[in-house]
Amino acid sequence: MKRINSYTELKAAVEGYKPLLDLRKKDGVDSVPAKREILVCGDTGCASSGSIKVLEALQDEIKKAGLEDVAKVELTGCFGFCAVGPIVKVYPDNVFYVHLSPEDAKEIVESHIKNNVVVERLLFEEPSLDNLRVNNEKDMSFYKKQEKIALRNLGVIHPERLEEYLANDGYLGLGKALNEMTPEQVVDEVKTSGLRGRGGAGFPTGVKWEASAKNPPVNGRKFVVCNADEGDPGAFMDRSLLEGDPHNVLEAMAICGYAIGSDIGYIYIRAEYPRVIERLKIAIAAAEEAGLLGENIMGSGFNFKLELKYGAGAFVCGEGTALMHSIEGKRGEPRMKTFSSSKHGLWNAPTCLNNVETFGNVPAIITKGSDWFTSYGTEDSKGTKVFALGGKINNVGLVEVPMGTTLREIVYEIGGGILHDKEFKAVQTGGPSGGCISTKDLDTPIDYKSLASIGSMMGSGGMLVLDETDCMVEIARFFLDFSVEESCGKCTPCRIGTKRLYELLNKICEGKGCEQDLVDLKDLALTVKNTALCGLGKCAPNPVLSTMDCFYDEYVAHVKDHKCPAGKCSSMLDFVITDDCIGCGLCSKNCPVDAISGEKKEKHIIDTAVCIKCGTCIEKCKKGAIVKR
Repeated sequence: MKRINSYTELKAAVEGYKPLLDLRKKDGVDSVPAKREILVCGDTGCASSGSIKVLEALQDEIKKAGLEDVAKVELTGCFGFCAVGPIVKVYPDNVFYVHLSPEDAKEIVESHIKNNVVVERLLFEEPSLDNLRVNNEKDMSFYKKQEKIALRNLGVIHPERLEEYLANDGYLGLGKALNEMTPEQVVDEVKTSGLRGRGGAGFPTGVKWEASAKNPPVNGRKFVVCNADEGDPGAFMDRSLLEGDPHNVLEAMAICGYAIGSDIGYIYIRAEYPRVIERLKIAIAAAEEAGLLGENIMGSGFNFKLELKYGAGAFVCGEGTALMHSIEGKRGEPRMKTFSSSKHGLWNAPTCLNNVETFGNVPAIITKGSDWFTSYGTEDSKGTKVFALGGKINNVGLVEVPMGTTLREIVYEIGGGILHDKEFKAVQTGGPSGGCISTKDLDTPIDYKSLASIGSMMGSGGMLVLDETDCMVEIARFFLDFSVEESCGKCTPCRIGTKRLYELLNKICEGKGCEQDLVDLKDLALTVKNTALCGLGKCAPNPVLSTMDCFYDEYVAHVKDHKCPAGKCSSMLDFVITDDCIGCGLCSKNCPVDAISGEKKEKHIIDTAVCIKCGTCIEKCKKGAIVKR
């Protein structure tokens, strides 16, 4: 791409590239279009279910049919609806195909592209419309209440093509900042927008930028850092944003660099994200070649260089100070917050650190203005929030909703309700650092103040939906197990306290607990929360405290009655063969400890004294004649 030497040239380039997205901006057509574009999701989720093979098959079929002049197949970012992947969208028809395999490519090309007949069997069946097959995402409950700001380019542009990012007003925010605004005005615009950190704590972004800008450089240096060390179990928001729209974050970091007086930035990303790393490298090289990063950006005299730093997968390195220690080549451990990173951060210099999603909102704020951004959200929480919606939910996926949307709307409208028509039990927000929200709080608006008022938190955006078959004591144990493994070990409350918490939970789940254990559990959880060194240690007991608050009766049943109400804790259950048994012998043949006996074609019996409760017999029984009681 030709180097862009001025803001005027940038605006001309943006206008020149806009036709690249013309077909993708149309909302369906009334007549047969002259050209079509077939976009295939290339995000990790769809790629793992075979989307790249679907893309290759579509390209082959287009070539075989001699339709290269009227249709082309392109890679794009995450469409969000992970539950129905691999996904393909055909533009300008705006037809949405789901659950594809490479074998479907020929029919799509022959029927839709060649003969203009939509392939009905590959369309989504919308439950709210009596499973009517719909071809437009406007008719899908999953998308109806979503508003995309951070994810605005996902599923629209090719993530490895700078020209397509430019075609959707890319780098105009940076150009506007450098040519029409002072650094102070940029900071004020971000402050006025009300944007708060999307990494968990929700600290006002503009305030952080202002502090970093006011503090003098150390050895002539200030730093901008992007936290892309996404470690929460089940969270994939940052990965998807970077995979599908890397230039969005690069532009935001350059804007931040200009605002605070920094000429260098680091993206700290876990090495387990190879596709993200590859696309970031491509994006950085393309932006430097075009004069949008590096030296003398757009002829403005402003320099900003970006580097990638890889994490080795330590959860604690998602904490800001531990992350900076890791970049410096030190052990990834947090430090005491005796001073802020905006004053003494990376290499003791002022450092502005934000997470991926926070940066993802910045270019749109600068381009469209803070008033536009504040039109979304609530008084306390402006804009939108991205969530990785997972667990016992029909519509697993990546969603972005305005702040203030209720949990009920997310679970039952966007999420499509509970899997297999089970009863809703709870939502765990914020991963191992978050808390559980029960049925009584389903109408709570999603914003920082409201979630804090019910003992939960926004967190980075993981949202795990639980149903009636989930044991809340076991859920707390699961997250504590994660926290124990990921503790850096620097402070005693986290290193030892989380381990003791896990041991108490393990004792309770095995049916060996007593009522005093509940007193000790809560007391220790509060102690760890109040005395741990860093935010991760302080939040580690949250799953225990929130589940005890909302589901204390389950804890009592475990220690008093030695029963698991959800039937999940096997140590407190017996495996029993019912009268539905036909004596096929599959259970006894597969039992690893020979605990099952019985004659052929007669009801079998399980010796509970020998049974190790592995569940193999339940899996093998074709009649469903083995139950846990």
